[in-house]
Amino acid sequence: MAATASIAVSVSMGVLKPILGKLTALLVDKCKKLKGVRKQLEFLQEELSTMYAFLERLEPMDELDPLVNNWRSHVREMAYDIEDFIDDFTCQLGSEDGRKEGFLKKISRHLKALRARHPIASQISELRARVLETNERRRRYQLDDFLPTSTSTSVDPRISALYNEASSLVGIENPKEELISMLMDDERREKLRVVSIVGLGGLGKTTLARKVYNEVGEQFNCKAFVSVSQTPDISRLLHALLSRLGLPPPSCARELTDLIDYLREYLLTKRYLIVVDDLWDVPAWNIIKCVFPENGKPCRVIVTTRQRDVAVSCSSDDQGVHSMRPLNDQDSRKLFNNRIFGPDSEDACPPQFIDVSCEILKKCRGLPLAIITVASILACQRTRLKEEWEHIKDCLAAQEPTNTTLNDMMHILDLSYKFLPRRLQACFLYLGAYPEDFEIEKDDLVRKLVAEGFVSGSISRDAWHVAEDYLNELVNRSMIIQHVRMSYGYYGPPKMPYYKVHDMMLEMILKKCRENNFAKLVHDQQEEAIADLQVKVRRLAVHISDAKDDTEVDVIIGRHLSKVRSLSVFGANCVPPLSELRFLRVLFLLIGFSRYENRVDLTCVSQLPLLRYLKVTRPGSSPGIEVVFPNRIQSMQRLDTLEIQGSQIRSVLPDIVELPCLSHLKIWSKGTLMLPDEICKVKSLRTLSNFRLPADSSHHIIEGLGELTNLAELSLDCHLNGQFGPCIPMTATWMAAWRSSLNKLSNLRMLCVQSFPFSCCADALSSWVSPPFPFLEQLDVKGWTFSTVPRWIGGLDNLQSLEFGVKEVSNIRICGMLPNLIKLYLRIEGDVPAEGIVISGSTGFKLLELFYLQTRTTSEVAFEAGAMPNLRHLCLVFDQKESDKATVPVGLEHLGRLRRIEMGGATDTRDWFDAFSDMFREAVKGLLSQPEFHSYDGVKTYRYQE
Repeated sequence: MAATASIAVSVSMGVLKPILGKLTALLVDKCKKLKGVRKQLEFLQEELSTMYAFLERLEPMDELDPLVNNWRSHVREMAYDIEDFIDDFTCQLGSEDGRKEGFLKKISRHLKALRARHPIASQISELRARVLETNERRRRYQLDDFLPTSTSTSVDPRISALYNEASSLVGIENPKEELISMLMDDERREKLRVVSIVGLGGLGKTTLARKVYNEVGEQFNCKAFVSVSQTPDISRLLHALLSRLGLPPPSCARELTDLIDYLREYLLTKRYLIVVDDLWDVPAWNIIKCVFPENGKPCRVIVTTRQRDVAVSCSSDDQGVHSMRPLNDQDSRKLFNNRIFGPDSEDACPPQFIDVSCEILKKCRGLPLAIITVASILACQRTRLKEEWEHIKDCLAAQEPTNTTLNDMMHILDLSYKFLPRRLQACFLYLGAYPEDFEIEKDDLVRKLVAEGFVSGSISRDAWHVAEDYLNELVNRSMIIQHVRMSYGYYGPPKMPYYKVHDMMLEMILKKCRENNFAKLVHDQQEEAIADLQVKVRRLAVHISDAKDDTEVDVIIGRHLSKVRSLSVFGANCVPPLSELRFLRVLFLLIGFSRYENRVDLTCVSQLPLLRYLKVTRPGSSPGIEVVFPNRIQSMQRLDTLEIQGSQIRSVLPDIVELPCLSHLKIWSKGTLMLPDEICKVKSLRTLSNFRLPADSSHHIIEGLGELTNLAELSLDCHLNGQFGPCIPMTATWMAAWRSSLNKLSNLRMLCVQSFPFSCCADALSSWVSPPFPFLEQLDVKGWTFSTVPRWIGGLDNLQSLEFGVKEVSNIRICGMLPNLIKLYLRIEGDVPAEGIVISGSTGFKLLELFYLQTRTTSEVAFEAGAMPNLRHLCLVFDQKESDKATVPVGLEHLGRLRRIEMGGATDTRDWFDAFSDMFREAVKGLLSQPEFHSYDGVKTYRYQE
């Protein structure tokens, strides 16, 4: 792994190491015929190699002299400029592979090289002068005298973390019971009550709120946990609340009041529990509280805040404020030891470490975040020597004794960064581009880190897996927090991992970004920060509130950006002047709610030959947007990721198959795009999602998919004319070609094939002895019908989500024995056994949380004691023609964790379902979980009802 990381981007040295590799490649390849240029590049290579060796010797030093630090910053910025020149030069010369070029293209490239020689030589002369001046400064100020005599240090933190998960918070039982008592006080039980948790950052307010939320949440039929931020965007917050409640977006909500009214109407008939985490000011609460109606039911709201005046303003009464206290000595030691030595090891600290650990804990002042952070540093040491612990203690003791608790906390967090291995620092600081409390998707972050050049692969391990390793290390070191969001919808994986950054850790990240000119963050409220943008901003993140006019946004992001490599815009429907950002590698646009424009113009994106990552997305409840692309994008030869979400793209780009580096291609469009004919040419593809492959497609296209052996995610739509257009049944020949291709896709993690109506016979795939894709986690073939459950499904040990249809279901146990199955969609087209579908404890399904069953009538299913012990969401869709035979499934009372029941069919009526839901309520009235009821009309339109 060290070899892998050695060529990645460094925070302190920028891209100096990657430049040396690029210069070598240029000298070997591109500059054979540009002799004058070649000599200049050889000089640059020699001088930069010397600089790199000097900077490597500075790496182990904790503190640098200001002169040395200034010189290093100058070298870092110069290295970025040199890499920009090299990449621009390479793009101008184009391909050197004459075997793939015709005669005219060879002549054209040769003339281009001749024309480029003079300006290139001029640019190299300027860079040469800068390099000479930089080395002269080093000699003039005698910077070599500041070098350490040895590169060894007493602490070597360059090792993977020892534990897979950070220790859980201790000392929480008493505060938890106290808070629950405040919430569930019988005297105020039948009305809305707001309780506040107040305390310093790092005391565990969010952890306590989450613990209470999980413990008492079963008593509420509606609950949600949302985070605010120091600079709250109320519209975005309310959209997040919609998502947490499982509500579809309102059909027309152009104003904030529309969202508030929509939420109030829904909550008016619910007994709800809402947590509003990390609230900073009273004005924000005055708007948020409008969402929570007083409905005569025992509803509860929990608010966490650092500000006591906010806590008092939010609470229903004087007794509604819970003040967080630091951990006592016993709990502090327990948390510290558990993090280092493992769970339940509070007495495991060796005798020689007891005194020094007491000194360390004294400095942590009972703050859980501080304790976990310091313990994580110690847990990640290669050895456990007393000298290492003493070194950490001395670093903590370096602060002035008069410092406040908050300053002590920030010093401890700063220390955790100092002890990060160099390979992790750039990945960690990159998280500063995201808004506070943002849920950072794991897969998306991995692709960004690779595109930025922070991570590179090796012979034995590709860059994506290395990036995952780095993020796991950051989790293990308690620098970031990993969560898993469960999706109970009908599309997508059931588990979606994401990361969050503690707000105090984020403050430290932004401080380091400023110190190293690593990235610049601009809020629309910070006009002084906008004016302070440096001429050479390398990475820029812009956080815009939904209320901003797009013309104002253009002003914010339209200045001093000629050297920007990475641009992330959150919350505005605007695109910067792309033609001016010719060195851009990463472009991320999160299009928020806008009353001005729902159109994104990307016609200039083809002028960005260095672009590696392009994603345009939107919040789940925002309206659709139209993305306008150029006619051709073949010039974007380095593009790795192209993802467009919530768009209305009219047609697929014809030359998309000419992009040799493309690995992630995912486009959601109003009318699903046809799969390109020559898609088999893009051998680098790992993700291919949301394209149409109708049943009348040529076998050439189907068989070509089998050549994409790197595919991990494949999602296709087999409708002929869009989602609900006519469908041509798949023939046996079509299925044979499809089977042949699937046999070659052994790396698949996700396979999704949509078809409508449900009429495709899939028995051609039933004869596999063992599955050809052993790593599969999600299999979604709702429109395919097998005669019976294929035996090879039982070999998919990694499968988490399974969706398919059968004619006969006697061997459902094959599905039940899958060890990791979380979601099951089962459609039964034929008759069920006389005894019905009986799910018992021995049938399996130990982890199943979502069960969707489509059959003739609900009377055909029964649950015995011990059945599906983790089931949260039950959806039953049946033939309305059999409604007179419909009864409540037997044994619902055994589903103790059930939270939601849906019932539906193709021709349902409201009156019938209202009556039928009463039967269900009677059947589950003894369940503590109190599941809520919804109707389902066959096309995923929900009608919420109490």
